[in-house]
Amino acid sequence: MLTVVVVHLLLALAAPVLVARLGRRAFWVLAAGPAAAAGYALSQTGAVLGGHGPVERVAWVRALGLSLDFRLDTLSWLLLLVVGAVGALVLLYCSAYFARGAVGMTKFAAVLVAFAGAMAGLVTADNLLLMFVFWELTTVFSYLLIGHHAERKASRRAAMQAIVVTTAGGLTMLVGIVVLGVSTGTWQISQVLADPPTGTPAVVAALCLLAGAATKSALVPTHFWLPAAMAAPTPVSAYLHAAAMVKAGVYLVGRFAPAFSHLAAWRWVVVVLGSATLLLGGYRALRQHDLKLVLAFGTVSQLGLLVLLLGYGTREAALAGLALLGAHAMFKASLFLVVGVVDAATGTRDLRRLAGLARQLPLTAAAGVLATASMIGLPPFAGYVAKEAALEAWAHGDDAMGVVLTVVVAAGSVLTVAYGLRFAWGAFGRRATVVPVMEIVAPAGAKPATAAKPATAATPAGAAHPVTVGTATAAPASGVVRRPPVLLVAPPLVLAVLGLVVALLPQVGDHLLAPHAATYPQGETGHLTLWAGFTPTLAVTLAVLALGAAAFWQRARIERLQDRLWSPLGADLVYRRSMRRLDDLAADVTAVTQRGSLPFYLGVILLVLVAGPGLALAWGLRGASLPGTLDAAGRAGAFQIGPLALVPFDRAVQLVIVLVIGAGAVLAARARRRLKAVFLVGVTGYGNAVLFLLHGAPDLALTQVLTETVTLVVMVLVLRRLPPYFSDRPLAASRWVRLAIGVGVGLVMMLFVTAAPLARTHLPIAVDFPDEAVMWGGGRNVVNVTLVDVRAWDTVGEISVLLVAATGVASLVFLRQRSGRVPRVRDKGPGARPRPAAAVEPGVATRPRRTAWIVAGPTLAPERRSIMFEVVTRVVFHAMIVFALFLLFRGHNAPGGGFAAGLVVGLALAVRYLAGGRYELGEAAPVHPGRVLGTGLVLSAGVGLVSLLAGQHALESFLVDLHLPLFGEVHLVTSLFFDLGVFLVVVGLVLDILRSLGAEIDHQRELEGR
Repeated sequence: MLTVVVVHLLLALAAPVLVARLGRRAFWVLAAGPAAAAGYALSQTGAVLGGHGPVERVAWVRALGLSLDFRLDTLSWLLLLVVGAVGALVLLYCSAYFARGAVGMTKFAAVLVAFAGAMAGLVTADNLLLMFVFWELTTVFSYLLIGHHAERKASRRAAMQAIVVTTAGGLTMLVGIVVLGVSTGTWQISQVLADPPTGTPAVVAALCLLAGAATKSALVPTHFWLPAAMAAPTPVSAYLHAAAMVKAGVYLVGRFAPAFSHLAAWRWVVVVLGSATLLLGGYRALRQHDLKLVLAFGTVSQLGLLVLLLGYGTREAALAGLALLGAHAMFKASLFLVVGVVDAATGTRDLRRLAGLARQLPLTAAAGVLATASMIGLPPFAGYVAKEAALEAWAHGDDAMGVVLTVVVAAGSVLTVAYGLRFAWGAFGRRATVVPVMEIVAPAGAKPATAAKPATAATPAGAAHPVTVGTATAAPASGVVRRPPVLLVAPPLVLAVLGLVVALLPQVGDHLLAPHAATYPQGETGHLTLWAGFTPTLAVTLAVLALGAAAFWQRARIERLQDRLWSPLGADLVYRRSMRRLDDLAADVTAVTQRGSLPFYLGVILLVLVAGPGLALAWGLRGASLPGTLDAAGRAGAFQIGPLALVPFDRAVQLVIVLVIGAGAVLAARARRRLKAVFLVGVTGYGNAVLFLLHGAPDLALTQVLTETVTLVVMVLVLRRLPPYFSDRPLAASRWVRLAIGVGVGLVMMLFVTAAPLARTHLPIAVDFPDEAVMWGGGRNVVNVTLVDVRAWDTVGEISVLLVAATGVASLVFLRQRSGRVPRVRDKGPGARPRPAAAVEPGVATRPRRTAWIVAGPTLAPERRSIMFEVVTRVVFHAMIVFALFLLFRGHNAPGGGFAAGLVVGLALAVRYLAGGRYELGEAAPVHPGRVLGTGLVLSAGVGLVSLLAGQHALESFLVDLHLPLFGEVHLVTSLFFDLGVFLVVVGLVLDILRSLGAEIDHQRELEGR
């Protein structure tokens, strides 16, 4: 089963290459993925029937006990067969549906195959969390498929509507999954069903799961997204909205009904939502004129019936629901594909404009009529067998609920007959009153005509456009019909015929589906049969067919009656208005809170910190006894603050440094000039570095100094584009506000850092780090070994954030598209290059005269040059690079490491830039920053992959002892390569900032000066 999912993934990744090479024929290859899923399901039929279907378990995150669990039982077998078989036929259909070179065909092919793989994983997953992952993947892929025609507003709106509704239900479902996992102590679905929770957790989990199923399967009141999703291409409608995606909710109900159907809350939700959806969908289908919308509302109705049958909780109803699930996949997918053929052949889907196509498209009409017969429940078709079993499930019940549900199912079936006949007669059996009888025209040669936009009747709001753009054989609705290719007609015909073949062998279906129905706690085992004799159920069926035919006969009067009847506000309109109100509320809140003032934002955040956690901590300290207060109480100079015994300082120099930091912070809060504030903040940073050094943390002190220096350089670069003063007004009052906020935050943070370690009741894990750093990491520098080995995953996340930050800074600064070209001195012209050394006359001993200390010196204006700075740059640059390499290679056992080394190289590049401008930076580092950043991230993550390939844990280090000539004994740790990746990421970050905030701003100022 995992292999089936992986095959889909590989095919999805290969789809762009296949489409580029094979064109539309690539769909033949891609169909192998779903076909393999169906073939696997068929190969395991015997094992599933015997009750020992395949079970797979692959360890995922061992530390958390998470694994990839898959199980194939009767329900998952049926769904996998449906997803695979219908998916393969739909992909074959796509090879004829799309025109050659159709726009977006590559993305469509990849996403559709990926969706099929996600559905295969969803229905076979035996892990709650894994099932949720696949569930959300289907949501994302369906969003991409529904919004395939991104240039159309209807497609974009439908896609957004679908993802908002289904994601909301998915998040609610996640709550239920968590409740199940926590209350049962296991995440395996089979174990949860074997021993389900009871009491409140069971009710909460059941309702949350039903919420997810209701949104996915378009039950009332979230049914509106499915008809709107008909804006998607026809293969999407046939697969997602008939056989696959909407069946995910039905599958969820069928999976958990054996465990929760005894709950009153579960049963009432299933009965109310299923019945309402069944009747509302059928009622709305009677007034549609677009063939796809007739089928869309019919699908909504059928989904309500499926949920009602599979969720009610009796074995008879469950067996009927399983039979209907398979039958619905066949006839509804076939009907959607038939609509695609009609649309491609005539250019319209409006049943009021279609002429009698039965003569022009006999095979298409045969497929449509056969599938319609199965949908409305005519014998001998699969739909008839399933609906007979559904009516029989409640016909002999003694409770009032059985009688009510029998009436509901019969009424829904009457509506199904009416809109089914409306569909078949409108597409194939009537004469057009607007357009004359259409004349069939075969495609000219091997190249079918492209799509054209007809002048058709307007479709309802939110519906798809009447023409499927990009189809291979579309033609204008001008009385001419294009003969569709074989691959456009064969898939719907195969599905329609299967609906007949399956019904002729009801005992086989009964034998295959009964094992899952037997897992339900109530009722007697039902049976599927094509002929049960003259029974009350047969009488109900005949009445349903007669009333449905009468409703179709009087369809014009029924439409007029529907127009006159009062109807409540539509769910789609309620949704749109609610979203509009939400947008308005968000705009109002944003206008108050997001005022465009960074000091205001920061002030609000800090005030919340003081008023929330700060006051809570202060209140909690009243009378509290902390385990760590006793050690400090007896020390000299200690003083008591509530339960805290504090020692102000160990050495007097610490107090001096703290006073300097405090003075710098106060003056920075009162400063009006930006440059003054930046340097004062720098004083506080360097002061903290001194405190780190005094407390025996040279690594932290070194990193703090380097970071503070780089920050000062960056801030100075930014200040070139900002006014010298924060404000033209004195704003004396705001200084005191800033000072008060700073003092409050400082006190709160002091309380936090004092109370947190004293409240510890167990030894911290860090006490083992020194020994583990040497034992497992092969180094004595605990800080660096922790970064590159013990907590390497954290470091990977941090350097990824650095990469994103660099990209964000560049996107804010660059006014034009960013190129990969690095500005060099030669781009400035010959006059900008340093003059060569003076020629030496023959016989005269003289030294060559150097004309420039830096390469790009001549490119600068004379007033911008500083000979002293250029000389210093010439002297210190290479020394800084060597020092950085020294820090890099010694960081595993002494202060240093990749981060510090990268900052030193960054400072060296900053010195070159400050001395010679953007051309000097280009000469110092003639490489695009993105390549340096990407190489560093790949190198760090690649170390983890190498460990996995070696059969070890990700990012696990190896110790290698070598004896090299001249060097002697070399102690090499593979985490050095990880540290090298960190080094490159930091260098790339600083280089990117220098190019963005430095070189690009210089270029913009040059353009402004011109």
